[in-house]
Amino acid sequence: MLDREGFRPNVGIILLNQKNQVFWGKRIRTHSWQFPQGGIDRGESPEQAMFRELHEEVGLQPEHVRIVARTRDWLRYEVPDRFIRRDARGFYKGQKQIWYLLQLVTHDHNLNLRATDHPEFDAWRWNDYWVPLDVVVEFKRGVYEMALTELARFLPRNERQNRYLRGGSRGTRDGSDLESGPIDMQVPLHIELPPGASFDPNPQG
Repeated sequence: MLDREGFRPNVGIILLNQKNQVFWGKRIRTHSWQFPQGGIDRGESPEQAMFRELHEEVGLQPEHVRIVARTRDWLRYEVPDRFIRRDARGFYKGQKQIWYLLQLVTHDHNLNLRATDHPEFDAWRWNDYWVPLDVVVEFKRGVYEMALTELARFLPRNERQNRYLRGGSRGTRDGSDLESGPIDMQVPLHIELPPGASFDPNPQG
């Protein structure tokens, strides 16, 4: 489902633990790391899509989290042609996203990367809120920066002061099954693996 300008409506999720660290998921069978995100289906509100994606990607139910905040407007980014499937080129332009800041109010063991038969991640870890943006794929850096910056004011004061964002192009305010190629994160630090999963400690290999 695309809007008139070729952007796919989408939600992004920044999930915090009690230390205000954020959830990173490693995309299945890749070395890429990212926030949970996904498209908004026809007839869904952004909040309904967020809770659906939260369950599909990390196994959590609405009662496991508290909504802290969301971005006020759509945040948009354009996807370079080389990252778009050939059959989508010419009409798919990128993503427009509403970002949610959630607080985990349950134990980590309720996180389940295999809640569905089509998992998105095969490992996860907690990371400091202010991530170095040079590990994010270039065309998404602006949206990541804007979402983290807009939502940071809802964090405790001490977290707001520890910022070390770096680099990247800026997105625009105002959709990722249509995309291909490398996505988001490469953070080969301490991780927690789901049952049966493995992790290659050399993400550059």
